[in-house]
Amino acid sequence: MKKAVMILDKDFAIGTVDPRMYGSFIEHLGRAVYGGIYEPGHPTADKNGFRQDVIEKVRQLGIPVVRYPGGNFVSGFNWEDSIGPKEQRPKRLDLAWGTTETNEVGLHEFAEWAKKAGTEVMYAVNLGTRGADAARNVVEYCNHPGGSAWSDLRIRNGAKKPFGIKLWCLGNEMDGPWQMGQKTAYEYGRAANEAAKMMKWVDPSIELVACGSSAHDSPTFGSWEYEVLDQCYSNVDYVSLHRYYGNPTGDTPGFLARSMDLDAFIKEVVAICDAVGGKKHAKKKLNLSFDEWNVWYHSNQQDQEVLKADKWGRALPLLEDVYNFEDALLAGAILITFLKNADRVKVACLAQLVNVIAPIMTRNGGGVWAQTIFWPMMHASRYGRGTSLRPIISSPVYDCGDYENVPLVDGAAVMGDDGSVTVFAVNRDLKDAIPLECDLRAFGNMKIAEHIVLHHDDVKAVNTEEHPDEVAPRKGRGGKADGGKVTVRLPALSWNVIRLTKEGKA
Repeated sequence: MKKAVMILDKDFAIGTVDPRMYGSFIEHLGRAVYGGIYEPGHPTADKNGFRQDVIEKVRQLGIPVVRYPGGNFVSGFNWEDSIGPKEQRPKRLDLAWGTTETNEVGLHEFAEWAKKAGTEVMYAVNLGTRGADAARNVVEYCNHPGGSAWSDLRIRNGAKKPFGIKLWCLGNEMDGPWQMGQKTAYEYGRAANEAAKMMKWVDPSIELVACGSSAHDSPTFGSWEYEVLDQCYSNVDYVSLHRYYGNPTGDTPGFLARSMDLDAFIKEVVAICDAVGGKKHAKKKLNLSFDEWNVWYHSNQQDQEVLKADKWGRALPLLEDVYNFEDALLAGAILITFLKNADRVKVACLAQLVNVIAPIMTRNGGGVWAQTIFWPMMHASRYGRGTSLRPIISSPVYDCGDYENVPLVDGAAVMGDDGSVTVFAVNRDLKDAIPLECDLRAFGNMKIAEHIVLHHDDVKAVNTEEHPDEVAPRKGRGGKADGGKVTVRLPALSWNVIRLTKEGKA
């Protein structure tokens, strides 16, 4: 009989989980903003045009930070277009996505939306067609109290109190040929360093993210990170990673093994960061901002058809992937991988948040619903706060096209400040349930407070407006606690959340 064992000890700490690991991303792309978070005239819209039903879903996810306004969009964006009276803001052609940006929602509006959604802004500056001067000006506009040209303009535009944006991205995917203002590693490293030092001269409290290469399999990977960080290491705090996965061939076992690729990617970037730090005899360690991650492939053909029919349209329905159950399983495995690297992955952004490759979908004038990937993200964000523990896992394995010895059961564990433990586990087995035995002797007698299971018999099952709960979590059955051991049954192909508390505690 198949069986998996997880040994946990409260002294085997990986690191404190930074809440920003559960961040997300909204770009001026498709219906993320217009028709997503913002739809004047919608039955739930507030006086500023923000959909309250969407805000409720965002708050349910517990998103601590949202990257904005791009993405590829930001490399051609003039931030000044997004301030001042709406009727005076220019309409611009967005070369990144072939649409027209109206700037109806700008910096002030998004800051107000973030406040209502209970999140912070992670703002990206344009280092494609702009540079250090524009970057330091937008920091002054957002964060300086007053008494300078840009901060006084913010006050005249209705925001007496600074926005206080503390996390900033230095451009986006600057090695990509699709990027406006593409640069070599040396060119970008120099530009990022100059922008970084000037931005921190304006506000020394901010943190900055330098662009890593745009993909793990990019020809620039590795050499890009090393050269960029060689130029700007002392003035930045994080380096970015982006990774998307797809399953166009329907190979479920291979698809669910992609979190192994993710783990290797993280460790390779950490090694490069530390190599540059060692070269410079640096006292600080550079951490990672995995500020774009998701499944993305379902909408590729549809996007070509949309742009062919209506290029330069406003808020076109682009990148609207409809996620199925196996996508949720991989999202869970990705979150487990982040937790097992919590000592260096401090920021991560599920890309994106609403409509565009997103956990939340809307219909213009209609409803809002949670896609399948919503659930692992919500569970991790809600219960994955505290200290990530290093699990020792023994599991049956399988081989697939790209990987050997893939564990059928993968998992992570987080210890809360109150001594509780939450175990997150994925069973990749297509046919069989697998019992997971958690050895918790170091914690004393523990009991199962809750076992949440996400499972569906059809890996291609999806949620829709008409059937929003087709793939939804349910209560697990059959778990038992015996002294310092807890055993739960993980159904075949399932995401599991096992919440454990001390005997005698609620």
